[in-house]
Amino acid sequence: MSAIEKYILAVITTDPARTIGGTAVFICKTEEEMHFYAKNLEAILDGIAHGIGDDLYIVVKH
Repeated sequence: MSAIEKYILAVITTDPARTIGGTAVFICKTEEEMHFYAKNLEAILDGIAHGIGDDLYIVVKH
């Protein structure tokens, strides 16, 4: 039996058009707010935040 070991825990962005459903999405007003959310959600969710462009972070579980 296999288990899902890698998955997206959250999406943090300043551009709502870059997201779709399926996970928690955090829409931020500024780039600074986006970095703040990414850093804190990384710690809270025990995941790793990855910057995908200038306006999008994903927090993943490895």
